[in-house]
Amino acid sequence: MQGNAASIELPLHGRGMGEGRAVESVRIGGVPVSTLSLNALIEKMLAEAPARRAAGRSPWLVFDCNGHGLSLNATDPAFRADLAQADLIHADGQVIVAASRRFAPAPIADRSSTTDMFIDSLPGAAARKVRYFLLGGTEQVNADCAARITADTPGLELAGRRNGFWNPEEEAAVIDAINATEPDVLWVGTGKPREQAFCVRNRDRIKAGWIVTCGGLFNYITGDYPRAPQWMQDAGLEWLHRMATNPRHLAWRYLTTNPHALWLIWKHRNG
Repeated sequence: MQGNAASIELPLHGRGMGEGRAVESVRIGGVPVSTLSLNALIEKMLAEAPARRAAGRSPWLVFDCNGHGLSLNATDPAFRADLAQADLIHADGQVIVAASRRFAPAPIADRSSTTDMFIDSLPGAAARKVRYFLLGGTEQVNADCAARITADTPGLELAGRRNGFWNPEEEAAVIDAINATEPDVLWVGTGKPREQAFCVRNRDRIKAGWIVTCGGLFNYITGDYPRAPQWMQDAGLEWLHRMATNPRHLAWRYLTTNPHALWLIWKHRNG
């Protein structure tokens, strides 16, 4: 392991934070990524999100990092500016974890895929009465996701849900609908870079404790997008499974952004 890439504290942009300390992170491919484990990230969310919402504080913005995100961060100035506003960026891709173990002074504990973060948090959310709002996907996918998780998780109470399609003139009404339910955690699954832009643009208007971007999460919950076998996830090959099962939408993205992400990791290997 090289020791040149310094461990840093992820900058906190939300006003009135009050959590006491920043989150330790390491810079991978030009992006500061939290070193928290999946379980620690879930615990932090379940403990802090309801308290922030109840206190009326500005919500935490929690974004993910994978190869696609690294590439966008380097090529899209608007996305880079939005990503910089995150209070925490977690390792959604196994390549990010592997890179930290090779180049960073403090390795990322493990992969915290957004799907695992969501699924593994459901029993705790039900037990602690932490309320989620699901924003994203088609109406059918969104409704099916909500029905499935409430049926499979006794005691889980959703604050609300809405599909991910609206025009700019409807955005104020979308925010009003979310705020009427006062969720502890707002899950935004409209895909990069739209979801990050939405979160940053509306963070001062949304009444929630945490806002977490989640891409195609709801489609994975419903089974519309099949997940890769565990061995492929562990080997960092989930992208290959996704590309094979949805080539029309994902083949070009992975074939172009994955090599770019690997180059960025090497380019920024010293910090």
